[in-house]
Amino acid sequence: MAVAEELHFRRAADRLGVAQPALSRAIQHLEQELQVRLFDRSNRAVRLTEAGAAFLRGSHGIMNVVDRAVEETRQVDRGQIGSLRIGYTDMAIGGVLPSLLKTFQARHRGIVLHPHHDVTSTQLHKLDQGELDIGCVTGPISRAGYDQVPIQSERLVCVVYENHPLARRGSIRLNELAQEDFIHGPTRDWEHFFSYLFPLCRRAGFVPHIVQEAYNSAGILGLVACGMGVTVLTESVRNILIRDLVILDLEDVTERLQTVALWKTESLSGSKSLFIDALRERSPDMDLP
Repeated sequence: MAVAEELHFRRAADRLGVAQPALSRAIQHLEQELQVRLFDRSNRAVRLTEAGAAFLRGSHGIMNVVDRAVEETRQVDRGQIGSLRIGYTDMAIGGVLPSLLKTFQARHRGIVLHPHHDVTSTQLHKLDQGELDIGCVTGPISRAGYDQVPIQSERLVCVVYENHPLARRGSIRLNELAQEDFIHGPTRDWEHFFSYLFPLCRRAGFVPHIVQEAYNSAGILGLVACGMGVTVLTESVRNILIRDLVILDLEDVTERLQTVALWKTESLSGSKSLFIDALRERSPDMDLP
């Protein structure tokens, strides 16, 4: 490209910072490899052949692609472009996570977000397998090779159907649910949530009698609305509450359920680092808005 643009070997060599004989040999080797003559040379001038002009046009195209690749690589490293696979639980998506994602996307439009709904145990497996970049899970989580930041802290509430005897109350004590039928998620999938709930119930003198199961909060609320039982969830359920349901505060429960963002510390890309920084900015104010 330098020789074709200068049409002068010495000037081209100076421009490239190489010796003129070495540049002449490089052009000769290139012509031999292509099996075409790129330049007409004489004692007085150097001119491009038609084949040389075609090769110059192609070379410009190649260099443009290389320049774009270099710039894109630098932008990815700086976190200006890229993608993030983010897992979330019902509690996370019902609470502050939508606001966090919206704010981050507005600041970093070059980063594409791919949210995935999964329970905590499934997210942990996907993080281990490299199928998620960041998980928003019920925590805290003690896991070697991982770091986390709390993004949300919630109170527990009871949800009953509107004709339930307790529905006219604004609040209850947890032990008043001892004889109630419960609707909840499967034990295997909701183990991290149950690690909060069950000790509280045992302290109140009972173990929840679960009569129906649903995979997610929407399904649980639907079964409660059918009058099949009651449930205890986090206060973010107010954001997805359906008709015919009533939320009761739990007077004697002060413990809060925490949602944390979790990630592998060994693989911090530019886009992941930017997202983690955004989470840490939000962390001091973790309660629901």
